[in-house]
Amino acid sequence: MSALAGQVAIVTGAGRGLGRGYALRLGSLGAKVAVVDRSLVSYREFEAEQRAMTAESTVEEIRNAGGDAAGYELDVADLAAQEKMAASVLDAWGRIDILVANAGGSQGAPAATKASALDPGDLDVVLKRNFYGTVYSVKAVAPVMKRQRSGKIITVGSTAGLAASPDGSLAHYGAAKAAIAMYTRYLAQELGEYGINCNCIAPGVIATGRIVATLASSIDVTAIPLRRAGAVDDAAALVGFLAGGESDYITGAVIPVDGGRTRG
Repeated sequence: MSALAGQVAIVTGAGRGLGRGYALRLGSLGAKVAVVDRSLVSYREFEAEQRAMTAESTVEEIRNAGGDAAGYELDVADLAAQEKMAASVLDAWGRIDILVANAGGSQGAPAATKASALDPGDLDVVLKRNFYGTVYSVKAVAPVMKRQRSGKIITVGSTAGLAASPDGSLAHYGAAKAAIAMYTRYLAQELGEYGINCNCIAPGVIATGRIVATLASSIDVTAIPLRRAGAVDDAAALVGFLAGGESDYITGAVIPVDGGRTRG
């Protein structure tokens, strides 16, 4: 398939899990992919993630499948590093067509992340890792897309940003993801005149290697209408759609990928 042939994509947090899935999907559709992560071998932290790999890194997996990819190690909360990476991608491939701002994650045990008792240090880390990292990713690529008068920006929220947990835990993570969703709506209003589509996906329970290793025993599939956890490909398929031409009249949307669990 070559629906994205000639296009250039940046995917943050692509060393493992969902980000890896997004990068592989875009590469399979013909895009050249810049794989961005704090560590390009971050998958080594989880045995299940290691088992999923078919090469030493996501970059090598894309290349082994006949695609073109490059790797960049950086902290998405570092704006200067993001801008340097974007400049390198532009210098190497001449354009930037797609951004998947995926990097993020929580910090702290759920019981210690209740809404009224958040640790200031954990709050700072989670906001930088999720919200600031997303904003800085956009700031790094938006000038290029404006000049091109085209582009697809896909941010990654979470169903935790659409509905609060019953016990008030993971409040910093949910609030950061809610901020990403609203930020994306503002982006859509601003950048539409430049031909840039901006949408947010909100994954629910997706069975990445990390989730299987840390939360498998607590997943209640009876609370999910489709009666299963999501697969990485379920979310990656949506990213592929939003990156391609079939989504040209969709912008400002926040789309759950959760098997119907989120209501209202």
